[in-house]
Amino acid sequence: MEMIRAAIIGCGLIGEKRAKSSKDVQIKVCCDVDEARARKLASQLPGAESSTDWKTTVERKDVDLVFVATVHDMLAAIAAGAAAAGKHVLIEKPAGRCGAELAAVREAAAKTGALVRIGFNHRYHRAFRKAREIFDSGALGEMMFIRGRYGHGGRPGYDKEWRAAPEKSGGGELVDQGMHLVDLARWFLGDFTEVKGFTGTYFWEMPVEDNAFLLLRTPSGQVASLHATWTEWKNLFSFEIYGRNAKLEISGLGGSYGMERLAFYRMLPHMGPPETTIWEYPMADDSWQEEVAEFIADIRLNRRPTPGLADAEAAWVIVETIYRESRRDHHQ
Repeated sequence: MEMIRAAIIGCGLIGEKRAKSSKDVQIKVCCDVDEARARKLASQLPGAESSTDWKTTVERKDVDLVFVATVHDMLAAIAAGAAAAGKHVLIEKPAGRCGAELAAVREAAAKTGALVRIGFNHRYHRAFRKAREIFDSGALGEMMFIRGRYGHGGRPGYDKEWRAAPEKSGGGELVDQGMHLVDLARWFLGDFTEVKGFTGTYFWEMPVEDNAFLLLRTPSGQVASLHATWTEWKNLFSFEIYGRNAKLEISGLGGSYGMERLAFYRMLPHMGPPETTIWEYPMADDSWQEEVAEFIADIRLNRRPTPGLADAEAAWVIVETIYRESRRDHHQ
């Protein structure tokens, strides 16, 4: 089976993770506006070249797949250019600065047949893979609601970084970690037709929000209560999935978020303390490798990637609804 050849565009932390987690991919070129950064990453990958020009990179004949891991203001433009050149694309979430930017990616992919995957890597954490297996077995029974929290506390100067500049980021914490919560909630509950929420900037002096509170409801009444925050002084990840018969609780993501862990609480006929099973994952996070492996399978089988553009667009509808509500409340 031929090796799939790829380009990394955006050679920061996430681009480096992508480059080093692609076992069945040969990285041919590392591209970044910072030439030194592109060269540094290329030097760590056998046979890789460096470039500062994304347009010539996506046109290369020896590139089949493009990883787009830039600042948000360039994600959609580069992805659209790559898809127009017939390259398959993995775009890091949120895939653009707004939902409208994804239209050009969709149109380009439709013309060339390029496959597009969105980098919602949290679906591929070990705890979530196991949780999905249990969920799909029907053990939780009829779904009731989801409660999710995700946050970190920033760092000195965080309010001066690119994420605090809306023209580069498209938004604050709701676009950053909040987008992962929205995607995970949709993955388990499906589409939400009622969207309510608030954003606030409580601590950081910046033009984007440092906190977002969401209350989402499906057509059949299941609810997701989500909170994303840049004022969580001890890093936190908690995602709870409640069914009539059982509950799943995913906590930690490794590193500063604490050990990744899944707890399965099964209600007994007489209720009371539940039957409890716990899985702990102290090893290194392999979600990046698993996600890329799935995309390679998508390419070889010519199947539509999930999560794909439709998932990013649906998440953006929710995010932009919250932003509109918050602006309206602010001006009243």
